[in-house]
Amino acid sequence: LDLPGHRMLEGIRVARRLALALLVFPTLLVLALPLPGRRNFQRIYCRMMLRCLGVRITLSGSPIRNVPGVLVVSNHVSWLDVFAIGAVIPGSFVARADLVDWPGLGLAVRLMNIIPIERGSLRLLPDVVSAVAQRLSAGCTVVAFPEGTTWCGPDSGPFRPAMFQAAVDTGRPVQPLRLAYRHRDGRTSTATAFLGEDSLWTSLKRIARARHTIVGVEVQSLQLPG
Repeated sequence: LDLPGHRMLEGIRVARRLALALLVFPTLLVLALPLPGRRNFQRIYCRMMLRCLGVRITLSGSPIRNVPGVLVVSNHVSWLDVFAIGAVIPGSFVARADLVDWPGLGLAVRLMNIIPIERGSLRLLPDVVSAVAQRLSAGCTVVAFPEGTTWCGPDSGPFRPAMFQAAVDTGRPVQPLRLAYRHRDGRTSTATAFLGEDSLWTSLKRIARARHTIVGVEVQSLQLPG
């Protein structure tokens, strides 16, 4: 293709994907209703949103089934991680407090019953750990990102211990996950990385512009209490 033709096709692809995502987004309101099968709907909704944005998901390992009160922990690359994990193991998330103010995505995280965390305030951390412990004790699945921030591509940071304390205090198991975003040919993709001063709109367009993005979700061995 010549360059103008390539740009036109790319523009059509981006417009189509963003339009599909906008059409699917309002169905999220179903999560606000106390209906049976809510977890299954969250799983289906997250998969649909990924597909709308041109992201395919692959799964290795066996997701937990019928185990109450599990703390799920994962590396953190992007705001898209919420949908990637929700498509495999539905639950509520520990997420940065300012997400609730983001247009569109703020509604999504509120309906997913996030536990907000102020990353710059260690003083409030014990309250977050307590909230996670309460959810685990009630039999809820809680998802946390112990790195505390996003990392790009193959880079990663150490897992901080605070969120694990909630599992220790309540005697609940921990389910580790590993997320990896790749192009179709297997190369690491940085299109989904959300770093620095990125805006949600800029990130959305970059994800929608990528031709093929695959998020691999690796379910590792369940870590039992003790």
